[in-house]
Amino acid sequence: MNNKIIKDHSVSKKEFEILYDSEKDLYKTIFNDWTQLDKYYQSEKYISHTDSKKTWFDKTYQLIKKITIRNKWQLIKKYQQHKNISVLDVGCGTGDFLKFGLKEGYKVVGVEPNDQARKLANEKLLTVKKELSEISKQQFDVITLWHVLEHVPDYNDYINQLKSLLKSNGILIIAVPNFKSYDATYYKKYWAAWDVPRHLWHFSKNTMWNISKRHQLALIHIKPMYFDSFYVSMLSEEYKNSRKNILKAIWIGLWSNSKGLYTKEYSSHIYIFKK
Repeated sequence: MNNKIIKDHSVSKKEFEILYDSEKDLYKTIFNDWTQLDKYYQSEKYISHTDSKKTWFDKTYQLIKKITIRNKWQLIKKYQQHKNISVLDVGCGTGDFLKFGLKEGYKVVGVEPNDQARKLANEKLLTVKKELSEISKQQFDVITLWHVLEHVPDYNDYINQLKSLLKSNGILIIAVPNFKSYDATYYKKYWAAWDVPRHLWHFSKNTMWNISKRHQLALIHIKPMYFDSFYVSMLSEEYKNSRKNILKAIWIGLWSNSKGLYTKEYSSHIYIFKK
């Protein structure tokens, strides 16, 4: 593995260096101007902070989001089957995942730093806080981070905080992109899931096993996120060729998932930890 220079294609068009740590098997984005980080999220293209349905791409994203939300709750039900389950969703965006859980009868709380996304979530009558510290006195049966851990400045400190909020035998679910997937190796510097500087960390399975050992959390299951290869490939095609090139993206997405059947390296993985 080598250090890389990756361009922020979606917002600033600036280039950032990512450094490889062989011991932890992960990349770190070099970013020092923390007071300016928020501005890199200020874009209509950052779709997880909006409920936009303006374009066919927005509409497709929202449709797939509905499907994946249902799948995510099925996953939670598999690992926590008792009644009155409490769920904390960190980086909850506009709150649709929490809204589904609330309708299903779960006790749900969210954390979302982005003001625009949090406003939309609160308008859905959800309890959503800006910072994790605002809910430090509560404990939960399940804590979820759907593509969130890669955004935090110190992921080990953050997991310590999450662990303190997790009940005994509680479940911590973390979904992150995988830089060892076929779509990552195919698109190289154009791979959309680098997403610098918003993604400060770039994880592998080895990283997550190290996290499991360091924080004394049992890593009980790793699950692929099949839709991610298509979404990431469409964005990567746009970054590489200035157009989404849907058919090519679908082919690369399919090929990435097919490769994953043998390599077990998918575009993104869901890691399920037990306290």
